[in-house]
This record gives sequence, structure tokens and C-alpha cells, in this order.
Amino acid sequence: MKILYGVQGTGHGHISRARVILPRLREIAKVDVLISGYNFKLHLDGEITYKARGISLAYDRKGSVDVLETALNIQPVKLIQDIQSLPIEDYDFVVNDYEPVTAWAAQTAGLSCVAISHQASFLSEKTPRPKKKSLVAEGILRHFAPSNSAVACHYLRYDSFIEPPIVRKQIQRLSPFRHDHVTVYLPAFNASELLSYFKQLREAKWHFFTADCEQDYWDENVWVRPVGNESFLESIESCEGIVSATGFETTSESMYLRKKLLTIPIKNQYEQLCNAASIEQLGGKVVYDIGPEFVFQLREWLKSGKHLELPEVCDEQSLIKKIIQQGTSNAKPRKELFKRHAIFG
Repeated sequence: MKILYGVQGTGHGHISRARVILPRLREIAKVDVLISGYNFKLHLDGEITYKARGISLAYDRKGSVDVLETALNIQPVKLIQDIQSLPIEDYDFVVNDYEPVTAWAAQTAGLSCVAISHQASFLSEKTPRPKKKSLVAEGILRHFAPSNSAVACHYLRYDSFIEPPIVRKQIQRLSPFRHDHVTVYLPAFNASELLSYFKQLREAKWHFFTADCEQDYWDENVWVRPVGNESFLESIESCEGIVSATGFETTSESMYLRKKLLTIPIKNQYEQLCNAASIEQLGGKVVYDIGPEFVFQLREWLKSGKHLELPEVCDEQSLIKKIIQQGTSNAKPRKELFKRHAIFG
């Protein structure tokens, strides 16, 4: 059995999930990897067979997706070329973590494609949404990386095909306790614009992780630190709470460690607004705008914020079985495959 694994390079969660799933898949099948995106910094272990430009989000450093820059960076001709040049006929099925090149290559060839992303959980109407739904964003979630089956993940099992979060082993090995600091990770913001808020709250120490510095330093009660895996793990193991964007991976890890969670959704990123709706249902604190009241909101959260927890985490062995089952059960006879649709020439 030969599997093509497509992973979206943008975002922490897709890469982290691949680091867990890939070794398991490779125990039972030959797996090639395609990674796409042009602004990712994390890397996968092992061989990457294909790299593609794909589609990535751009951020304006003010806590928002830069819609114009994101659109300008899309190269549709290159995207179609990458889809057409992929030797999709070499594979039995595709496992896809919100990656458009492998998903559309499988779609146009009629090859089975199993979506394993968090985004795939929004194929269900039972998954929480913000009060104001976006039909455009809903369409993007459904069609950005199309599939014919899914084994998705979310905080809770909102539907039959949704699994609990995959928590990486580095997190599971921690022995969490609560000290007097709060860990802050808000990569879509410019650090210098946020420090003044946290410096006003002297009742806590703040470990502020940012790519804007190369060496750590103290600024009053704020320890400004470069982004690093080991230092971040050490900080969240012993923190009282976590302030982060509303991406699925960091928020899931916060709940697993039973930390207080205050989250700030990235504007114009609909998935994070959906995550925020779930987090509010679970008792977490969501701040939608950083403004004059942010210091008050932080202070109230420090006093009365709820320590969240996950009811369960993903059983990796069961997950792999479901992926294989979905991939093989939806496979068509080979004589019916690989007749590309005319839309791609």
C-alpha cells in the first residue's frame, strides 16, 4: 500500500499532527509526503518527497489576516501546475491535512482522499460556529482542500467522524504545576505594541514569546523571550495560565495541561472564530479586540479565569485504523481513476 500524505506547512497544528501520524502510517505502508506553503518555520522529521508553493495566509502584525497580501501572494498558474505535475497515479489514496495540491490532485483524478485536519470538523453542522456565520468562509473551509471522507479532530466529539485532539508526546511528558507567571504567545501581533498592557499588571509575571527578539530580556515584570520549543514547553509546564491566539493546537495543549486560557482570535480567520465559540462554551475567556479595556479584562481573568481541561485525547492507534479504513473503503477500481477533468486542461 502506497499513501501520499499532504500537509499544510502554514500553522503549528498541521506540522505537529504530521509528526505524530506519519511514523504510525509508515509502520504499515509506504508513505510519501508533500508539504506546501511559503511562510512556515517548523519542519518535519524524515524525507519530504515533494514541496509546493500552495496557499498561505499573510498577517499584518496587528492581530489580523492581511486579506490583500494573502490574495496577491496566490499564484493560480503555479498552483495548477503543481496539481497537474503530481504523479497521483502512483498512490492508493491520499491522507490530507488541509493541503490544497494533493487534495485537488486526488479530486481531479477520482482518487480517495481522507481529510484529517481540524478544519475538516467544520464539514459538520454540529460543530460550534460564531453567532455571525460567514457563508464565504464556510465555502472556503469546505472547498480549499476537498475530500471524499474525513477523520477530523476537535476539542469534543461533536459528530461521529470527529476525534479528540492529538496531543504531542512532548506535552504529554510534562508534569504540569502552577507557578506565578503567565505564558503569552501571540505571533500575529507586533510585540512592542502589546508589552505596555502586560507591564501594567504587576500582580503577575509574564513570559512573552515573540519572533521579534533574538535574546531574552526583562522589561519590568515581562520576560521577553525568543520563540523556542524547549523554553516554551518549560514555561507552559509551570505557568498559571496561557494567553494565545485561538489556533487549535496551542489551545488544545493548554486544556490538556489544565491551565487557565485567555484567547484572542486572529481577525479575518474564520476557523479561529469557530474555535472561540467552542472555547466560550467550555468556559474559557475570549477577547475579540485589544483596546482600552484589555488590562481590565486580563486582570479579571487572572482573578477568576477557569482552568479548562480536555475530557479525552486521541487514541493514535484507533485513529490510524480509521484513516486506513476510510482510505481503502472509498478507493475506486484503478481503471476508473486518473482521467483528469477538463478544468485542468
